[in-house]
Amino acid sequence: MTVRDALNMALDEELARDEKVFIIGEEIAEFDGAYKITRGLWKKYGDKRMIDTPITEAGFCGIAIGAALLGLKPICEFMTFNFAMQAIDRIINGAAKNLYMSAGRYPVPVLFRGPNGNAKGLAAQHSQCFAAWFMSAPGLKVVSPSTCEDYRGCLKAAVRDPDPVIMLESELLYNLEFPVSDQAMDKDYQIPIGKAKVEKPGKHITLVTHGQAYVYTLQAAEILAGQGIEAEVVNLRSLRPLDWDTVFKSIGKTHRLMTVELGWPRCGVGSEIVATVMENPVFFQLDAPAVRCTGIDVPMPYSEKIEYECTPKDHHIADYAKRVCGTKF
Repeated sequence: MTVRDALNMALDEELARDEKVFIIGEEIAEFDGAYKITRGLWKKYGDKRMIDTPITEAGFCGIAIGAALLGLKPICEFMTFNFAMQAIDRIINGAAKNLYMSAGRYPVPVLFRGPNGNAKGLAAQHSQCFAAWFMSAPGLKVVSPSTCEDYRGCLKAAVRDPDPVIMLESELLYNLEFPVSDQAMDKDYQIPIGKAKVEKPGKHITLVTHGQAYVYTLQAAEILAGQGIEAEVVNLRSLRPLDWDTVFKSIGKTHRLMTVELGWPRCGVGSEIVATVMENPVFFQLDAPAVRCTGIDVPMPYSEKIEYECTPKDHHIADYAKRVCGTKF
């Protein structure tokens, strides 16, 4: 199953399950979505459940939040999270803070979803990774799925959650195929927000990753395995809340840590993980300094050849990991 089909099926099932759920965004209805994630849903559910909007992120994001305050369960699609900057005031001041500022009286059960980070040749204004930005905001829950099961389980959990959820997807993953278990095909299958998964067990180094970077990290783990280094790959899936128990347990097993992400190095997801490890007793389990493998600290170039070198790929990750492991191997 492709990630695109996993998303489409999950959206269909949630629309059928609860009549309060609706989807709003640019071209998501009659046009079937810019990435065909909502293919066929407009014909099935009609204009009241599938709402096309003009190119007005601040406007339709505000409409979604207002609908959530009145008891509906909107799914607000951004054609890319880069365009969510037009609606950042709504997301942070309208959605994230409302439950707290109303003393718990007005929850905002809205899901904001869409592709995050780079695709191919889309230049700097369309290629930013906003994982760390949204991860830093109290009141938001943030998920960053990788596999088809991740996408199905995270989306269903997010739609049913009483709080605003940011679901950061990857355009480059939409066409990828992943195996899907019978359990994950259940219409009520959910991945608890805040629960990571050890995708590949190992004993020499822990590689913590999320989203699109997971694919390259798993490939890097195979390269390392061929060189005698058994890397444990932790797929975070959720960034806020983050599953510290799983991360700490893995470090206690491997005694080495490297984080892998496609975003910028400064104030990133990896920065938060490394800092938190430093502040906890698990720090004394490390046999080497924890390191971050990230994208380059520049706006994304338009050239695809240069862009390719601006985010870590399997060989970059493997090389970094070998440095952490030192001369032992």
